[in-house]
Amino acid sequence: MNSTNNEKIGSVRIATDVVPLIAALAAQDVEGVAPIQDKKSSAFKINTKRTTKGIKVDIKGKKVKVDMSIGIIYGYQVPEISAKVQTSVKTAIETMTNLEVTDVNVRINSVNNL
Repeated sequence: MNSTNNEKIGSVRIATDVVPLIAALAAQDVEGVAPIQDKKSSAFKINTKRTTKGIKVDIKGKKVKVDMSIGIIYGYQVPEISAKVQTSVKTAIETMTNLEVTDVNVRINSVNNL
């Protein structure tokens, strides 16, 4: 079998609620971002509506624009955390979906003292 055979055997479609979930999870990977999940939730049980609350994704063709609100943990620098979130979200969406992220707009909606 030839491993470079890129013959198409069907189509792949990404559900519209997957991209906001990728954005939310990528933002959560950044140190200094306040947790979105409830303390009672386990890592394997993701409440999609709660996790993607405050995230709006606009997909036009192969281009994606993300608007998201996040909380930060008290003591972290807002500009630094925001830049890291933008990079993390852009990288995750582009890597996982092969879509081009044109904008990641981050709004800080809370500061939490954890």
